[in-house]
Amino acid sequence: MKHLGIFLAALVAVPAYASDAVQGTETTFASPNGLTERCVRIAQIPDGAYASDDLEEEAAYCAIDLYANAVALCPKTWSTSPGMMVYDISTGPYANDRNAFMRNACPEGKAAKDLAEDDLAKFKVTMNAKGTSGTFAISSLLYYHFSRYFDMTVKVPVAVWRTIDAAAHADEVARPGLSLSGKTGRMNHEGWRHLLDAEENPASYSPTDEVFTADRQQIHGVLLSSPGHRYGSEVNGTRKSGWGKGQNLDFQETPAFLALRSELGLDEAIAKGLQQARRDSQINRDLGPDVPAEQVAYWMREVSEIVLLDFIFSQQDRIGNIDFTPYYYWLENREQKHKKAKHHELGDGDVPADAILLRRTNLNDNDAGGRVAYANFTKSTQMLEKLRHFDAGVYRKLMALDMDLQSGGPVFQWLDSSLGLSDRQVKQVLDNTALAAGILRDSCNRGDLRFDLNPKRFFETGDVALETVSCDGT
Repeated sequence: MKHLGIFLAALVAVPAYASDAVQGTETTFASPNGLTERCVRIAQIPDGAYASDDLEEEAAYCAIDLYANAVALCPKTWSTSPGMMVYDISTGPYANDRNAFMRNACPEGKAAKDLAEDDLAKFKVTMNAKGTSGTFAISSLLYYHFSRYFDMTVKVPVAVWRTIDAAAHADEVARPGLSLSGKTGRMNHEGWRHLLDAEENPASYSPTDEVFTADRQQIHGVLLSSPGHRYGSEVNGTRKSGWGKGQNLDFQETPAFLALRSELGLDEAIAKGLQQARRDSQINRDLGPDVPAEQVAYWMREVSEIVLLDFIFSQQDRIGNIDFTPYYYWLENREQKHKKAKHHELGDGDVPADAILLRRTNLNDNDAGGRVAYANFTKSTQMLEKLRHFDAGVYRKLMALDMDLQSGGPVFQWLDSSLGLSDRQVKQVLDNTALAAGILRDSCNRGDLRFDLNPKRFFETGDVALETVSCDGT
C-alpha cells in the first residue's frame, strides 16, 4: 500500500514513471542475442468477469516465439504510431522463411497479411516524443482488465505484456520501419525515428523506463489484436471542429449520445436522438435510410461504457477510433440469438429471414490513456455530467470500485502492484474514479439518471422499465 501516503503529501520534484515491474503468469523466450524475454499474462483484476476465450487468447499470445521460422515481424507503417505486426507464415509462398517474408513481403504494408497464413498479433510500444502521436502501451492493459471488472458489453481486446530484445527489434523491425515510413505519414515516421534512436541509445528517450526494461537491453509493450471496421460519423462524430475539445463536442451530436442526453424514456430518447442527429447531412448519410431502435439501444450502452472508461483513464484520442463488428440478431423462443455477419447471410438456413443486422462496438485503440500528461477530453467536455441513461450493473460496480480504491482494497492492491504504474498514474485512476462516481451519484440523487440501458432485454421484449438502484450503489 505504498501509494496511500502520497495522497496527503506533495509529489516529489522528479516523478516516477511506468516501468517493467509488472506481475502475473510469466512465459520466457530466448532472443538471438541470448537475452531472456518475458511475456506476462497480468494477474486478473479482483471481481473481474473473464470469458474462457479471454484466457485462451492471453495464453496464445504468450505462446508466440517471435524468432520462430514460422513467425514473421513487420513494421506497422499505416498508423500514426510505430507498431509491429506478427504474422503466421507456417504456410503460403514464404512458408517458414521469415527472413524472405520480412525482406520481400513487409514492404507491401497492409498487403503483407495476404501473403501470410494469418496475423497473430500486433505489438504496441509507448512513444511520446516530439512529433509523434502519443501512445502509452500500459493503457491497453488498463482498458482490458477494467472492462472485465465492469463486465461491459463493449468489446475491449485482450492484451498481454511483452518484452523484446532492443537490438534484435532495431535490426529486424525499427530500421525497416524508419525506411518504409518515409513514404507514409509524418507522425509514424517520427515515431520510428525516435524509437530507433532510443534502441541505439536508451538515454536519448525520456522517460526511459516507459520504453525500456531496467537493464536497458529490452523494450516493453503489449501484444493484442484489434479486429473490426471503423465507424463513420454515425458513432465517431463528424470531427469537423478539429482535434481536441472540438471533435469531442462533435461526438456528442451523434444519435447515441443525443439519446443518452435525453430525459425521455428509452424508446422516445432513441427516436429523438436519431431525429436530431439526422439534421447533420454527414451523419444522416452515414446512418443510412433505416436504423433499428435496437441498434441505437446497443450504441447507447456501449457509448456510455466508453465514456466512463475514457474519463477514468484520461483518454485523449478516442474520437475517430471506434470500430465495429456486424452481427445478425433474431429471436428464437423469445430468446436473443446472434451470429457474426461475415460468414452468414439471411435465408441460408443458418440465419432466419427476419434477422436484423446490428453493428456491435469494438473499443480497439486504447493506447492514449493512463499517462498524467494526457488531456482528458471526456472530463473537459463534461460527458459524464450530460448522461441521463445508464446501466444499473455498471453503476453499482463503479460505486464499489470507488470505495475499494479509496480504502486500499483488493482492486487498489492489484492496480498498485500488477501493471508497473507509477504513484502519480495510480493516483490519477483513483482521483478520476472518485470524480466519476461523484458526478453520476449526484445525477442519481437529483433524479436525473434513468437506469434502463439493457439492450438485450429491449431487443427481446421491448421492455424499457427502469431498474431501481440505490444512489450509493448498495
